[in-house]
Amino acid sequence: MSSSLLPSLSHCCQRQHFSFFLQHGSKGSRFLSTKTPEVLPVTAILPKPRLDYRAISESIVYKSHNAFNRKAPLPIGALQSVARHYAEQKELSSKLGLKRHARSNLGEKMRRIKDPVEKQAVLEEAKLIKVEVAELEQKLVAVEDALLGLALQIPNDTHPDVPIGPEEAGVVLSTHGPDPIAASGDRDHMNIGRALGILDFEAGATVTGSSWYYLLGEAALLEMALTNYALSIALKHGFRFVTTPDVVRADIALRCGFQPRDQNADPPVSQMYHIASSNPSHPELVLSGTAEIPLGGMFANQLFTEQVLPLKVVGLGRSFRAEAGARGADTRGLYRVHQFSKLELFIVCGEDTSEQAMEDIRNIQLDIFEGLRFPFRVLDMPTEELGASAYRKYDMEAWMPGRGSWGEISSTSNCTDYQARRLHIRYRRSSGTTSHTPPSSASIHPAPAIPFAHTLNGTAAAIPRLIVALIENGARFDEEGKPVGLDLPSTLKPFWHGTSSIIRWI
Repeated sequence: MSSSLLPSLSHCCQRQHFSFFLQHGSKGSRFLSTKTPEVLPVTAILPKPRLDYRAISESIVYKSHNAFNRKAPLPIGALQSVARHYAEQKELSSKLGLKRHARSNLGEKMRRIKDPVEKQAVLEEAKLIKVEVAELEQKLVAVEDALLGLALQIPNDTHPDVPIGPEEAGVVLSTHGPDPIAASGDRDHMNIGRALGILDFEAGATVTGSSWYYLLGEAALLEMALTNYALSIALKHGFRFVTTPDVVRADIALRCGFQPRDQNADPPVSQMYHIASSNPSHPELVLSGTAEIPLGGMFANQLFTEQVLPLKVVGLGRSFRAEAGARGADTRGLYRVHQFSKLELFIVCGEDTSEQAMEDIRNIQLDIFEGLRFPFRVLDMPTEELGASAYRKYDMEAWMPGRGSWGEISSTSNCTDYQARRLHIRYRRSSGTTSHTPPSSASIHPAPAIPFAHTLNGTAAAIPRLIVALIENGARFDEEGKPVGLDLPSTLKPFWHGTSSIIRWI
């Protein structure tokens, strides 16, 4: 396959963000036992997402308010259309079932009839039923596709404690580390990095373009040390290390809640880098925006036993972000770049345990960042800051005096069953186990014996943001105010290679 990287506006095929799902997939799956997993053949295309249409139809008012609070771009009347299409789907399914049953009865009848005339009459009746069945099947497929296309645009439900409003409505849950030092342009990480000879943005711009960079010497070693330091803490907490593919199917990204193309923007913009193939029959591929995507996809189309849950993995991958954003402090230097290394925590658990799993991830992140000894805080993010998949999201922000503001260094999201329904991640309940958590639909129904799992993700280390925080808080200056070195936390020293004249361990 010959391929090249293309931005989405150059891509010849622009589709609605749900269209990848409107295909028929195999019903095959893989079963994972409590010990060795039995892996069955996996088809190239996953089955269609299994969304809870009944729950949506029974909670239109809640879903509507929820979408409004999250500023989700739902088409006007989408929720009412889901309820209408769901009723139509049930009616067509019932009619189709009756017709198929009648066709089966005619087949049995024909086998018993001896008289040729009577047999011919039954055959004519069977032909009519065959036509009716084909028509009903065609109508049902059209309704199901329309139903799925609308329902896929509905965001996840929201935890009742989440603040309502824009970013400014976020609630600070805790603060950590030393007192913030005064904001100062002298502590800008770009200027310090250039002065110390450890950051090169000019070469990155020459080789690739704006928002690309080189880490040199101590900065490159700092990336390695941060990665292994954060990984050591994740391993201590029982996570299994995974290196992930950086190229994923666009379909998998969509099922995880990421839009490779934002069709709601005018004109449509790229959220990811797309790989163009010379063979149009090949599935569309993108560069992964976060290891969360391949980690989630790793569990796709699998059925687990409840005893093996939770499954905890920590994945290392390169993250690629096509969006450039407006020029300014938020895109200056390393803060917002097109490619970076990121260590990601990912959990698959039962539906009753995801809220505790979210607190577990937060505690791991606290363990990591407290060891880096810069000021940071934890926020409960408001509704307008939640991605489509997030039921609740915590952000952690470090004080960056060179930027003169707090900057996000990590996030943690509980996606409940949003991703699992799209990726087909389920588990079989242990005998006698029942759910004590109301379904996310807010409607009370009997708990299924094979429910969808809940998934969570959290950043263990987004390397460039951590480097910004460490440089801006740890820079040393001479009497003339010139940067001469960096004070780095001694927690990183065991993961450092070689010696350096500019690094001082504290």
